[in-house]
Amino acid sequence: MVTTCSPPDDPGELHPALTGRFSPQAFDPRSTMTERQVDLLLDAARLAPSAGNSQPWSFIAALRDDVVHRRLMPLLAPSSTRWAADASLLVVNLAHARVADSPEWQYSEFSQYDLGQAVAHMTMQALALGLAVRQFRAFDRDAIAREFEVPTHMDVTSMSAFGVAAHDIAGSLPGSRSRRTRRDVVWVRAESPDESTAEG
Repeated sequence: MVTTCSPPDDPGELHPALTGRFSPQAFDPRSTMTERQVDLLLDAARLAPSAGNSQPWSFIAALRDDVVHRRLMPLLAPSSTRWAADASLLVVNLAHARVADSPEWQYSEFSQYDLGQAVAHMTMQALALGLAVRQFRAFDRDAIAREFEVPTHMDVTSMSAFGVAAHDIAGSLPGSRSRRTRRDVVWVRAESPDESTAEG
């Protein structure tokens, strides 16, 4: 099921890529990605904002069945392997958390936050390419660090799976698309005279 990412008809509405985004339970194993598409995802990440332009992120990119993928797959938990093996691309997200030669010093106190922004940029670029994305954490962080010689000042943080979803949004897990209301997520905001803005 190819994801579509067209501009909203009404500029006052949420972008359809946001309202239509979902984390697939399965990927189409026949779908492949090109090196150019991988480059575009990495470019989207590197253009993300970061505190002081510190850019505290790195990535391990593994196209399905390439040499990096073959090294990475055994390090996933069985619960992830069941579906992640069919994704066209797996990306390990690394945060530059500490100064290389002085591990007692933080490289950036915002490194995890900034990495999240970079991954969000990758997600939006993937949707623009007609791809779906699923974030996950069921893998052996220490084993990945050893296998790929990730330096100790970098944290293996999360992984992202990219590809064509094997189902549409209706096939998402029950409840996985439920979201808190706008009112629920706002801690403080001035009261609005516009009820359509205040509610939701």
